[in-house]
Amino acid sequence: MVSVIAITLFALTLLPLLFAGLGLVKNKKRAIALNMVAVVVLSFGLLTFGASAAAPDGEADQEAVTATRDASSGYGIGLMAAALATGVACIGAGIAVSASASAAIGALSEKPEIFGKALIFVALAEGIALYGMLISIQILSKL
Repeated sequence: MVSVIAITLFALTLLPLLFAGLGLVKNKKRAIALNMVAVVVLSFGLLTFGASAAAPDGEADQEAVTATRDASSGYGIGLMAAALATGVACIGAGIAVSASASAAIGALSEKPEIFGKALIFVALAEGIALYGMLISIQILSKL
């Protein structure tokens, strides 16, 4: 039941994008920003309150319930940290590659002999995504 509610809430966060696609909302950047804020708030809310909903029921003593909540909450925060490390690094790499690749193409159109130098800057920008992935692998190995 909790998973159905979570899926429904995540589907509702897509409403600003749907309204922007239908033309009901004129400012599409604001709709995207509202969507991203809603997803982040919902994720942290489900992370916080979802651990308490998953507590064992029955004859379990209070210490076991508290230990289960702490373990699942810490595990969830670790997973979110790994996801954020990869996601933010990939977004940063995309921004860097878009800027450096467009500049490299413009420079190559004037001087084709600088291909190697231009390629180095694009590869350095792409390395940012690899560093984020390595950090998330390290985080996941500690869980």
